Amino acid sequence: MESALRCVTPSSMYRCARCGAFNRIPSDRPNGEAVCGRCQVALDLSGAPQNVDTARYSHAVKNAPVPVLVDFWAPWCGPCRAAAPMLEQLAKRHAGRLLVLKVNTDEDPQPSADLGIQGIPTFVVFRDGVEQGRQAGVLPGAQMGEWLSRFV
Repeated sequence: MESALRCVTPSSMYRCARCGAFNRIPSDRPNGEAVCGRCQVALDLSGAPQNVDTARYSHAVKNAPVPVLVDFWAPWCGPCRAAAPMLEQLAKRHAGRLLVLKVNTDEDPQPSADLGIQGIPTFVVFRDGVEQGRQAGVLPGAQMGEWLSRFV
């Protein structure tokens, strides 16, 4: 019995910040440029965290083909602001293998209420729409990276 082999180019998944579509981009893409297959706008391949409202959060968590890390935060929260640069570094380090979203709990309180989040910042990792891990409060960069590595 012969098996059919095919060459598969490694790829990464990116979410279009404009329309929310997930796009598979080959890792060997020249110049690191790509456009969304749905709305044709340029995709951000940096992996930078994306701000989302309740509807976009819900859609992304349920449909993402990669793990999703959600940062529940608010602009007045000092620890939330302090965590932002570390979160951006982690997001860029795992670009294409992890989607990082930011939900402003002042503007969109429903997702955090649904999850029973009582303090911010809180970081939640989802895979296939199911919560896989939660971290309340900011960890030092290395520890946050170790925590996140269990899910990516």
